[in-house]
Amino acid sequence: MGYEVLHKPERGVFLIELAPGASAFLRYELRGGKMYVLSTYTPPEFRGRGIASHLMAHAVRWAAEQGYKIVPVCSFAVEFFRKHSELRHLLDEEAASELGI
Repeated sequence: MGYEVLHKPERGVFLIELAPGASAFLRYELRGGKMYVLSTYTPPEFRGRGIASHLMAHAVRWAAEQGYKIVPVCSFAVEFFRKHSELRHLLDEEAASELGI
């Protein structure tokens, strides 16, 4: 997948510019050593291509490199971790337990 992920830490966002005026993004917040994945969005005309999963994988790698535990808040992030049990060790334990992941 040839999508370039841009990180804008001052805005708490990872994004992919897909076309002029069309971006996919993942919004997050950092608190107490945790990265809260708040939302993901892909424009309708670009859905079904794995773009949001690409953003999640990039954000998860970054969080792991920085030493953050991840708290999936949005439904897409929760499902991403349900599908990728090999990444469960990166989740905040309390959040994982509450979400049944």
